[in-house]
Amino acid sequence: MYGTVARMVVKPENREKMRAVMEGDTRKVPGAIGTYTLQENDSDNVWLLAIFEDRATYDANADDPAMNETYVQYRALLEEDPEWHDGEIEHQAM
Repeated sequence: MYGTVARMVVKPENREKMRAVMEGDTRKVPGAIGTYTLQENDSDNVWLLAIFEDRATYDANADDPAMNETYVQYRALLEEDPEWHDGEIEHQAM
């Protein structure tokens, strides 16, 4: 698996708008396994985890103009550019 973790700082007045943008992205992305967000306690930080089957499907999504449209929508709600961390995802059983 391959994916990204992103730290985003949402403007306080845009928390609900950010949630709506994320929930409104209903594209069926080939190779996508899942997307999760974590709203950090008592903070404007939102952490995004996007998981794909492999790097090729991740890269294809990143290059998709529809993904860019979604990014432009949620970037307008942030204090600054997201901090991205891409890489291989390994599963650890609990």
